Amino acid sequence: MSIQLRARDLKRSFRITKTVISVLRGISLDILKGEAVFLCGASGAGKTTLLYSLAGLETPESGTVEFEGQSLYAIGTDRLARLRNARMGFVFQSYFLLPELTALENVLVPAMIGGKSARARAEELLARVGLAGRMDHLPAELSGGEQQRVAIARALVNDPAILFADEPTGNLDSHTGEAIIELLLGVAHTDGRTLVVVTHDEHLARRGDRLLRIEDGQLAA
Repeated sequence: MSIQLRARDLKRSFRITKTVISVLRGISLDILKGEAVFLCGASGAGKTTLLYSLAGLETPESGTVEFEGQSLYAIGTDRLARLRNARMGFVFQSYFLLPELTALENVLVPAMIGGKSARARAEELLARVGLAGRMDHLPAELSGGEQQRVAIARALVNDPAILFADEPTGNLDSHTGEAIIELLLGVAHTDGRTLVVVTHDEHLARRGDRLLRIEDGQLAA
């Protein structure tokens, strides 16, 4: 398999009053096309900052990220935004569904941003994640697990090459969380998509092809 995502010597720190906290301390890694990689570590270890840097959402202080041969932080903000919309899908802990939109309308948002008409695909995706009968429901009318399924369908609507998920089970009970991880792994493997998941739950992290532990801003040996 070819390398889809490559990071070299990523460094990131934050200043709190007069204290500088190093969050990423020179991380380098390669992620292969179609691979399911789980980033695991304690709270504050740097795993979410690493995910955001890999996904073009948070610029590192130094280092490089290449996605499909393009340097994410050298192509300009407009091109980067278009690339994320077209080639990447995102699933977050807090779902980030628009409360005034139905499940179907929420799934359609990335397609509308990209100027696409995708109603049939959105309906197919909601059916695929088990929500064929809930398309016209508002987020407030859905359980946490159902809202996360809507978020997964939304992440898939533009047919991305890679899915990034940041603690996708963090707001869910253990049974629902396992079902969400199985769903993510299923849609990634079936479609040949790359999957990068941040989780603090090592039990869930072992479901992937590869587990990377982050400790104090570095990959553990």
